[in-house]
Amino acid sequence: MPAGPAIGEPAPDFALPSAGGGQIALADLRGRKVVLYFYPKAGTPGCTQEAIAFSRLKPQFAAAATEVIGISADSVKAQGRFAARHGLTTPLASDETHAMLAAYGVWGEKTLFGRRYMGIRRTTVLIDPAGRIARVWTHVKVDGHAEAVLEAVRES
Repeated sequence: MPAGPAIGEPAPDFALPSAGGGQIALADLRGRKVVLYFYPKAGTPGCTQEAIAFSRLKPQFAAAATEVIGISADSVKAQGRFAARHGLTTPLASDETHAMLAAYGVWGEKTLFGRRYMGIRRTTVLIDPAGRIARVWTHVKVDGHAEAVLEAVRES
């Protein structure tokens, strides 16, 4: 899997369609911290648990002047159903072309039960107010992850 940007490097710009309509662009978020959590598939158990945890903590992230955005390769329509079904409050963005996912180093070959396929590796990226990579979590385990990210945001 190709590596994404390193800590201290500029975060790759993006403008992606969002589940709520419109577009989410990194350029529009300059001056604030941004958490991007990349998840493999809307509606699966781990992705649902992660999205609910980030939504539950949205007020605490907002108090820390931090935007939280969930990103997957699911269609905008699938993202919208996912958000509605689980009452998600954090914005969800769709990258069906995989270009932004590749730029962040999260799209690549995966293996499950000996089968190889292309997909998203569960990863979270913290971007500082200047638009640089501040921290990267790879091989994310869902339990307690959103809380750990919030703690890191508060410390940064």
